[in-house]
Amino acid sequence: MPGLMLGDTVPDLTVETTHGKMKLHGFAGDCWTILFSHPGDFTPVCTTELGKMAAYAPEFEQRGVKLLGLSCDDVESHKAWIEDM
Repeated sequence: MPGLMLGDTVPDLTVETTHGKMKLHGFAGDCWTILFSHPGDFTPVCTTELGKMAAYAPEFEQRGVKLLGLSCDDVESHKAWIEDM
């Protein structure tokens, strides 16, 4: 059985992000939020997938849906990857 299913409430974790520290519930507010993950920075497939999510972000925003990408890499690696892309 998976840890999270569609419609589940995610624990209100405090996380370090490329936009600073935040609490997940504070970020989501009263909006639907899509959590998506990628296995690692600087990998070709992840770069393509993240690029597509970024390209579609305005469509999600228009529908009141927030996007939040998750990864096991640290924030400094993310920042370097953003510069590389």
